[in-house]
Amino acid sequence: MKTFASKLPLFVAIALTAPVSATTAEDVAVTAAQVAEAMPLAASRGLVLDVTNGDSRAIAVGERGHVLVSESRSDWRQVERVPTRANLTAVTTAGEAVWAVGHDGMILFSADGGLNWQVQRQDVWKPMPDDADWDAFDPTQGAPLLDVLALDEKRLLAVGAYSLMLRSEDAGVTWNKVDPNARPSDAAAPDEQPLVAEEAIDAEDPDAAASDDWTMDADALVLDEEDDPHLNGIARDALGQLLVVGERAAAFRSRDDGVSWERLSLPYDGSMFGVLALGNGHFLAYGLRGHVQETHDFGDSWRELDTGTESTLQGGARTPDGGVFLVGNNGTVLYRAAGAESFDLLTYSDAEQESPVLSNALALENRAVIVAGEKGLGRFQLN
Repeated sequence: MKTFASKLPLFVAIALTAPVSATTAEDVAVTAAQVAEAMPLAASRGLVLDVTNGDSRAIAVGERGHVLVSESRSDWRQVERVPTRANLTAVTTAGEAVWAVGHDGMILFSADGGLNWQVQRQDVWKPMPDDADWDAFDPTQGAPLLDVLALDEKRLLAVGAYSLMLRSEDAGVTWNKVDPNARPSDAAAPDEQPLVAEEAIDAEDPDAAASDDWTMDADALVLDEEDDPHLNGIARDALGQLLVVGERAAAFRSRDDGVSWERLSLPYDGSMFGVLALGNGHFLAYGLRGHVQETHDFGDSWRELDTGTESTLQGGARTPDGGVFLVGNNGTVLYRAAGAESFDLLTYSDAEQESPVLSNALALENRAVIVAGEKGLGRFQLN
């Protein structure tokens, strides 16, 4: 559940900005392949983008290939010799198996609960040559991966920018692209029409042509559906139903564990940065400007929830008893108890009494939650 641009709008430039013209593909490849830097204060100062539970320990990932682990869920240490300096945006587990994804199309694997890692996939950005055929341009080449989900110990799905979706059936040894977009045939597409004024201008009347007294049909101002929206988050319920949310109200659902996909459109036309599965067919999507949308019928219908905030929501977690934590900008924490209809609006402050951007959360027992964000990892406890 890690958004495009490192999962945080505050850090959009990190993910959106391609290497500058003076940077070569070789430079990028070398940087991506370097071992992650040791950072003594990574847990309290570094950018951490995701955190999850494994069988033996909790695992957190973030900038420059940083991986942090904790058996106690309170004392964190940085893992040495992680084989990348690419930003890691998301992490998922299946037993002791752990996968992390990030920039440069990076996918890392650990067989021992996050202590030792190897590269399974890397797709470093390559600049187009001057004489390239731009019709053959593939925007997913080098695109960052923004979320990953283990369906079991063998099957995985990863999603990212420009509708990049990858599927593995062999624990990540090989990855195949999946196109989630349902594309109508060219023959079925209506002819494109130019934008016109609500009242036609008489071509024979030069005064009319020069007049500023005209209006645009409101329908003409509606943005078209994004062809290849960035995919920000993925979740799965106990029935194996999958929901992906992303840019500009885009959503996709699958009833067959990701083999085939159907495109949906959410009622709020802004971007959703993550999604939680709360029950069979019951999903909660969250994102831009505090918007939260809920469905109980696997996306056939949605309702907008009142959150009491316009802070963008970046991450979330389901509590062991069925409640929900959502976190976001300005230290925003939303909590909804199991069975409740409304959210409590709270604020997280760190040891320096600052309220940093929060990127994700890991719910613990007794209404406690580990929060990850621009100031590393912290703990939030409800009274």
